[in-house]
Amino acid sequence: MTSIRRCLLSRLFTAVMVVQLCPGVTVAAETEAKTVSPVETAATSHSGLEMRALTEEARQYCVNIRDVAADARYAWQKSTLEALDKRVAERIAALEEKRAEYESWLKKREDFLAAARDDVVAIYAKMRPEAAASQLTVLNEEMAAAVLARLNARSSSAILNEMDPARASQLASALAGMTELSAKGELP
Repeated sequence: MTSIRRCLLSRLFTAVMVVQLCPGVTVAAETEAKTVSPVETAATSHSGLEMRALTEEARQYCVNIRDVAADARYAWQKSTLEALDKRVAERIAALEEKRAEYESWLKKREDFLAAARDDVVAIYAKMRPEAAASQLTVLNEEMAAAVLARLNARSSSAILNEMDPARASQLASALAGMTELSAKGELP
């Protein structure tokens, strides 16, 4: 009895596999289909023995192309993974560029603030605003902005008030640019 069950289960399994692997191949009992394929036409015109042979050929065809289909699926998955890997590598490179840019800005800001040593800032802090303005007007823009950045707000505003408006605007823009970068968190 178990051998009959095994045989029936084996045939049932084979039939299910044929239907799953080759959905275009149908059993002769399915006559409800609106479109009739050439395989179905050939299958209905032949006897039961010929029908089994056609079904066996279809199963064999499906078995033969199974490895090719699996290889194609693996190739597609591999190409997809390689494309994703490439995109990740590009994003990492872009992040590294940004990191290097931020480090460059940090270095520039540290150099900028280091240019105005404490003793020089103390001298300008004790000067009258008119005298400090005339001195800072002739300094290069980086050094003058660094000194103004290290002074307290009251002293800096008094000095800028005494300067030529064009020069004061340049220095204020340099200070604002440094302050905006600090506020955004791009610079400490």
